[in-house]
Amino acid sequence: MTTGGEDTILVVDDETDVADAYAAQLRERYAVETAYSGESALDALDESVDVVLLDRRMPGVSGDEVLSAIRERGLGTRVAMVTAVEPGFDIIEMPFDDYVVKPVSRGALYEVIEHLKRCAAYEQKMREYYALTRKRAALVANKTQAELAASEEFQSLERELDVVRETLDDITAGFDETDFETVFRDLNQASAAAE
Repeated sequence: MTTGGEDTILVVDDETDVADAYAAQLRERYAVETAYSGESALDALDESVDVVLLDRRMPGVSGDEVLSAIRERGLGTRVAMVTAVEPGFDIIEMPFDDYVVKPVSRGALYEVIEHLKRCAAYEQKMREYYALTRKRAALVANKTQAELAASEEFQSLERELDVVRETLDDITAGFDETDFETVFRDLNQASAAAE
């Protein structure tokens, strides 16, 4: 996700009128790019893109193929399939973050994007929290209480842990059931990939 400034949204749809309409609605809050084919979406994708709103059925490179490429590249980009394709059981194995069936209102687009941003922020803070707790655990296991109490670096680490913990609490206070499902699914997938 972009740090500081506007989030970047990539709208991908082979129907130019649809892509342009979504982009016009979203420009009030976000930096928006459009791609009118799977090929142009692949060219536009990099770490600067925070959220992709992706149509499934496009000639040439389909939305499903773009989604696979995003995950193969290891991009941290969040992906919402925004499509007229009614979901079938094939979506169970697809690594998207949200699935929305057209037509989609402006409010629904905003809601999807904000949902994905909350989940991404939580995951980023969770990684930070884990790294800090591992550092703390290593020090606690290898230093005396007196050494820990005398160390300004350790006290700074403790304060940083408190701030990150509070940030996680603030993020989860705004979560709904869908946010929790997304975050825990992603954490499970990341854990399985690491094994």
